[in-house]
Amino acid sequence: MVSKRRLPTSEDKENLTEDASKARKQPLSKKTKKFHVRNEVEENNSVFVKLLKTSGITLKTGESQNQLAVDQIIFQRKLFQTLRKHPSYPAIVEEFVSGLESYIEDQNSFRNCLLSCEHLQDEEASIGTSYCKSLIKLLLGIDILQPAIIKILFEKLPEFIFKNVNSDGLNMPRLIINQLKWLDRVVDSKDLTTKIMQLISIAPVYLQHDFVTSLPEILGDSQHADVGKELSDLLTENTLLTVPILDVLSSLRLEPKLLTKVRQLVMGKLSSVMLDDLPMIIKFILHSITATDALEVISELREKLDLQHCILPSLLQASQSKVKNKGQTSSSGNQENSGQDCVILLFDVIKSAVRYEKIISEAWIKAIENTTSVSEHKILDLAMLFIIYSTNTQTKKCIERVLRNKIRSGCFQEQLLQSTFYIHYLVTSLLQLVHSCSEQSPQASALYYDEFANLIQGRKLAPQVLEWAGQTIFNDFQDAFVVDICVVPEGDYPFPVKALYGLEDYESCDGIAINLLPLLFSRDFVKDGGRLTSQESDQKLVSPLCLAPYFRLLRLCVDRQHNGNLEEIDGLLDCPIFLTDLEPGERLESMSVKERSFICSLIFLTLNWFREVVNAFCRQTLPEMKVKVLTRLKHIVELQQLLEKHLAVTPDYVPPLANFDLETSEVTPPTSTAVSAKIRIQGNVGGRKRKADGNKTSSPDPLSKEDNSECDPAPSDRSQLEKEFRGKEEKTSVSLQNYHAFFRELDLEVFSILHCGLVAKFILDTEMHTEATEVVQLQPPELLFLLEDLAQKLENMLTPSVTRRVPFLKSKGNRNIGFSHLHQRSASEIAHRVVQLLSPMCNHLENIHDYFQCLTAKNHGVVDGPGIKGQEYHIMSSCYQRLLQILHGLFAWNGFFQPENTNLLYSALEVLANRLKPGEPDQALEELLSQSFHYLQNFHLSIPSFQCALYLIRLLMVILEKSTAPTQNKGKIASLARQFLFRVWPSAEKEKSGIPNDQLQALLSIYLEHTDSVLKAIEEIAGVGVPELINSPKEASSSTFPTLTRHTFVIFFRVMMAELEKTVKGLQAGTAADSEQIHEEKLLYWNMAVRDFSILINLIKVFDSRPVLHVCLKYGRLFVEAFLKQCMPLLDFSFRKHREDVLSLLETFQLNTRLLHHLCGHSKIHQDTKLTKHVPLLKKTLELLVCRVKAMLILNNCREAFWLGNLKNRDLQGEEITSQNSQESTADESEDDTSSQVSKSKGTEDGEEDEASDGEKEQESDDDSD
Repeated sequence: MVSKRRLPTSEDKENLTEDASKARKQPLSKKTKKFHVRNEVEENNSVFVKLLKTSGITLKTGESQNQLAVDQIIFQRKLFQTLRKHPSYPAIVEEFVSGLESYIEDQNSFRNCLLSCEHLQDEEASIGTSYCKSLIKLLLGIDILQPAIIKILFEKLPEFIFKNVNSDGLNMPRLIINQLKWLDRVVDSKDLTTKIMQLISIAPVYLQHDFVTSLPEILGDSQHADVGKELSDLLTENTLLTVPILDVLSSLRLEPKLLTKVRQLVMGKLSSVMLDDLPMIIKFILHSITATDALEVISELREKLDLQHCILPSLLQASQSKVKNKGQTSSSGNQENSGQDCVILLFDVIKSAVRYEKIISEAWIKAIENTTSVSEHKILDLAMLFIIYSTNTQTKKCIERVLRNKIRSGCFQEQLLQSTFYIHYLVTSLLQLVHSCSEQSPQASALYYDEFANLIQGRKLAPQVLEWAGQTIFNDFQDAFVVDICVVPEGDYPFPVKALYGLEDYESCDGIAINLLPLLFSRDFVKDGGRLTSQESDQKLVSPLCLAPYFRLLRLCVDRQHNGNLEEIDGLLDCPIFLTDLEPGERLESMSVKERSFICSLIFLTLNWFREVVNAFCRQTLPEMKVKVLTRLKHIVELQQLLEKHLAVTPDYVPPLANFDLETSEVTPPTSTAVSAKIRIQGNVGGRKRKADGNKTSSPDPLSKEDNSECDPAPSDRSQLEKEFRGKEEKTSVSLQNYHAFFRELDLEVFSILHCGLVAKFILDTEMHTEATEVVQLQPPELLFLLEDLAQKLENMLTPSVTRRVPFLKSKGNRNIGFSHLHQRSASEIAHRVVQLLSPMCNHLENIHDYFQCLTAKNHGVVDGPGIKGQEYHIMSSCYQRLLQILHGLFAWNGFFQPENTNLLYSALEVLANRLKPGEPDQALEELLSQSFHYLQNFHLSIPSFQCALYLIRLLMVILEKSTAPTQNKGKIASLARQFLFRVWPSAEKEKSGIPNDQLQALLSIYLEHTDSVLKAIEEIAGVGVPELINSPKEASSSTFPTLTRHTFVIFFRVMMAELEKTVKGLQAGTAADSEQIHEEKLLYWNMAVRDFSILINLIKVFDSRPVLHVCLKYGRLFVEAFLKQCMPLLDFSFRKHREDVLSLLETFQLNTRLLHHLCGHSKIHQDTKLTKHVPLLKKTLELLVCRVKAMLILNNCREAFWLGNLKNRDLQGEEITSQNSQESTADESEDDTSSQVSKSKGTEDGEEDEASDGEKEQESDDDSD
């Protein structure tokens, strides 16, 4: 084995120590010269001083350095010759040494002799001269003086050995030992070794460490064997010196037997060593390996070195210590950083060993291959495969083979892989391995890039890892996706390649471009068995699917390395992309299906590239950068419009994935053809198209589940619509909301763009005198794009899952697709971010309010005036709606009720309140709520659409819910809802009504719930509005309630029936002990309720569609049940005093129940299962009513008022049913169905029904809303 001496790291430390002492001394020496002790030349007549001065060294007193006037070698030669040729030699040597010994008795003099001398040329020449040795080291270089001086040094050491540092900050024992390092020749090395080993045995621990590590720099090769034996013995006695001893043993030339003995000793202690000691121990073990014992040693090391139980707990302990000692962040942080440094150092040691020692890497691979049990595999196995793969090019194929075999056999499972990722050092090797597999599995590679980016964003990687991985990521991205703009790709492409969407004018060839189209074409071409061009065959084929994920990884890496400065990659913001003309034009119809799919994929990939570019540069503060980011937003909006056109004529197209942390089966794009899609959108009037556009509400209202089948076109209508479509081409028929999973997610930081001002063309045209104060300004389409995305994020995170509508046949997991980055944040963090955006959103809200106010004034209040049909009007209206939706989503968040979010609620309300009354600090919560309510209420005058109206109402409601005194503002909610119901809204072009059914239903319910008198409100609508509708032309509406049309009647009817039933159900039945006044009030109330019920029930004679009849059956039964429970007890003790009123009430009610019986017969005749399933429960309820009325009359001694008779089956118009089907279906009923009559004087032919039918025997089903 070749003799080895340590690299002069210790000498470097010595130099640093001496330099440091020199640096510390210089400023102090200036002060000393000026204020304290004068520094003079040592003047005495001793032989020691004279000979030194003669040879070239002048001794100085005080704190000044000794001065050397000649070169160091010349001084040593002069002094040696002077002593050797002196007449009294060798006595002169003893006299010289005695003089030295006397001189260094003074501590300052001794210190000066140990510190470097000052070369006199330094003051006259430059500062950068060579380092000058100390006087003692110069004397040790003279053979005749060395033994005596070494003896003096070891005699002086005990004076300082138990003192850490002197008053001047110097560690004298270390300074003394440093004099012995790197001597050109040791005269008596054996004696020196004996002295040092004796010194080590008595020195304190901190000095023992220094003395041991100094041995290789002090001893000669002849002493290695003896020192090695003594150190091995010391290793068993003192475990605290394990690391320095092993470090020294690795640097000495020792016999293999001794190394093996020591290796076995430390291998036995491996499981109990400190993390800080582990790198040095592993280095020694790997250093001692030979070809004959490599596999045996590595197998044993692999078995005992368990990273999961050795490294990770240490890091976890440091992390826990950091949490517990929040006030001591510096110490805990140092502990955690120290643990990470040890891990990095450990893998550096291993990486160096496998790189330069082939036997080690081969043995490690063999040891992993020989392990067959799943439980025996460890993190270290996977880590070592990654490390060897990245350091040794000759073993890459072998590593890939081992990985495949282990994965196939199930030895490497997911848990093992996840645990390995906690070791940050491994990510660089893993990155290289994954990148090399990109061609075979682009989706897996993209997933890895995204997950790696998440680690960086979460600050879970050490800075060293970023530094190692950063350059690799940068170079790989550039090689894979970036090309020179002057080199236009040439090949057999289906479309001409052009550089598009560049933001700079590249006059020279120094620009870059994203090589998208050639990459996409190459992937598809190779997949179809085509042949690559020579240029493509020279390049490594990379999937364009990885473009956006890899860029996200790159920009986050650069962002973390440079504290948010992206100057290193800002060329990617404005560089063009190699594409083709994407505007379809006339050639769209002539393109093949494959070509259309290719263009669609090209647009999807370009959109996702731009979305990640916006993610990256959205926080840049320079105005020119903001302009470029807004331009990219504009490009996104334009490309989305183009994409809709292409998707409309490309049925069954499957876009490239953009989110990879999911199963492919979870993402199912729309597969319907363009024609059927257009017909469906045209046919589903009443708001279903708007639902597809994402404008659906999140109301938990159970009424929203009711049947809307009346709104569906009949088959004949659909065929007519298809004919109309064939004759008239639609501009667009595809909603990109259905393709949400195929777009890259926008980060929350993107919405900082909302701070830019909003410019609308109309306002600029009418108010030219108003100058825009902002250089960077949003346009309405880009604003709408941002608001739609933010609204989706809030609905996903802040809206409780119970209130979200899950689309039919879609799993719950689909709701979270495309929100992976969002879910890495807490709901409170997202709410906090949105509160920070409240001020700019209020600015946009007020600007849009002004826009519609100006437009209304210009049109003199005409709803369908000029500009209403314009594109900008609809975009601004959608922006209005999204802003209100976002505000509603924020304030409806249930997290505001948690104490820790109280301050956040105050902050949010203060923003709104300050818009109304700026500059009023420290207001009470109630005052903030009141002012916020008034501020938002002021927007009702400019509401452009019914959808906006509903969101404004709901927003006001959630503000009201947080108040402790909501009564006053509750009336304002009802008044505002009434105004919106009374208002004429702009009509939609392709729908019978511009109001979506569910939203009309929600607003009507809100009105009836908040009004002072539900019964009067229902009577007004049913008694005034509906007759106006009946008497109006077919397509007209009620003049009092413009929202009430023949199309929306079923909505009004359903809500009124439901609210009527809910109102009477909530009325207390009362007791006989109640006052007479209470009895009269309740009796009057029930009279009004029955009158409303009568008006509503009789409307089925005019509006007899199935949805109306279904509502009547369902809520008719519920009303009768409420009558039984709430009203009949009241009638029991009110009958005697209010006989006429009670009989009149029952007489009116029996007419309604008779109509309900007719409705049951109608349902049976038409065999409508949706209706007939309600019949049994309704008949049973009517039978109970008959019995209960009879019991009440008997109780009050008025049995003569009750009469039973046969009841004939009639239709809704009162005509008797005489068909054969009717006779068969009611044969059994005719025997038992009797009619009861509650009369003031005598019985009549027809009366109250007493029904007991075979329907009672049928299974009673729950009344679901079907």
